[in-house]
Amino acid sequence: MKKSLLFIIALLFTTTAFSQNVIQLFNSANDFFKLLQEEKFTDAHAFFDDTLKTKLTEENLKKLWGDIGTKFGKPESFDAIQSKAQGEFFAVTVEGKFVNGEQNFILGFNKQQKVVGIFLAPSKRIATYLKPNYVDTNLYKEKSVYIGPAGKQLAAIITTPKNAKNFPMVVFVHGSGPGDMDETVGANKPFKDLAGGLASKGIGSIRYVKRTLIYPNEFANPYTVKEEVLDDAGAAIALAKTVVGADPKNVYVFGHSLGGMLAPKMATLTPDLAGIILAAAPARKLTDVIIDQNKYMFDLSSDTTSANKKQLADAVTEINKSRISQLGTVKPDSIILGLPAKYWADLNSYNQVTVAKSLSKPKIYVLQGGNDFQVSKVDFDLWNAALAKKKNVQLKFYPDLNHLLSPQTEKGTMAQYQAAVSVSETLVNDIALWIKAK
Repeated sequence: MKKSLLFIIALLFTTTAFSQNVIQLFNSANDFFKLLQEEKFTDAHAFFDDTLKTKLTEENLKKLWGDIGTKFGKPESFDAIQSKAQGEFFAVTVEGKFVNGEQNFILGFNKQQKVVGIFLAPSKRIATYLKPNYVDTNLYKEKSVYIGPAGKQLAAIITTPKNAKNFPMVVFVHGSGPGDMDETVGANKPFKDLAGGLASKGIGSIRYVKRTLIYPNEFANPYTVKEEVLDDAGAAIALAKTVVGADPKNVYVFGHSLGGMLAPKMATLTPDLAGIILAAAPARKLTDVIIDQNKYMFDLSSDTTSANKKQLADAVTEINKSRISQLGTVKPDSIILGLPAKYWADLNSYNQVTVAKSLSKPKIYVLQGGNDFQVSKVDFDLWNAALAKKKNVQLKFYPDLNHLLSPQTEKGTMAQYQAAVSVSETLVNDIALWIKAK
């Protein structure tokens, strides 16, 4: 079935914090499938918004359900298991169990809790992590700790090389949205790869669970990147300076995606950082990046019908609402693309390129992959134009890397993230050499 939600706001540019009542969404999704299970198609069809009612008639819905029954057998149970913001919509994943197998579904809801899209979720795949061949676990040790204020702490791991003194430390900072300490996406764990790879070369690190994953209720009220990213990054940096055996004057920040975009800001907040690494970091406003992502998905679909073109145009119109740089008459808690207006106004008032250009120290490493469909070479070129002449900056473009920093043969889509591919060994070697360079 064709997906009716065009807002493909890329992974690492989303958040679990949204105003819609999650319990109500889950109940609505479960009720919808209960009606299908009872073959009450008229009542189930009433859950659709007017547009979907036209596109997917009651008779079509009945046929679809019949086809699913033919394939999987009699339905047994349905449970909503996940919900996340998708632009102005909310995507609810429902786990379906049938006599002859399992099939998950995704329901798209609008703010009125009407169903605007229903489609089959990809088949379940077992995400098996693949330890990189450049990681030697005999060369380092790991310790579990916590960072952050009492009562709201975050689990973290300190990775330190064995038999080393005065070693550098790297703090890993996530992109947008909820993320675990390894920045796990599908079968991939970029931060775990990097931590093990760097530790095998004598460089320590700290990685931690992102606050939006553990404490989503903290983000029910208007917030900014300070609460989402900067406060915890600051706590991790402070901790890195106290690690036994580490050189407190040799601490680096590895910022990925949004984390890289905010790394220059972190350098102003902690002036004694030795260096910042901007990995797949947007140089533009997130609005421009999200529009590019949608256009990429549109081109990839090869659907040039007027209906699909209109859907893209409507999506761009909605995305452009996130360009606000000051609230004015807009309420701070107004939701734009799943984030509060206060968040957008704050982030849009920050110019990461200008801030980076103003830094005489620390040293800066900017890296970008050519097979990254989430952040493009356009951003790298902007970084290059602004920073190439600065003595404290090194820039490198890796033609084969994707957004997760693994080598690929093409840009692809998010489906690419389901296969386990380690972070590039070349990249790990380059970062290690750069950190150790005097």
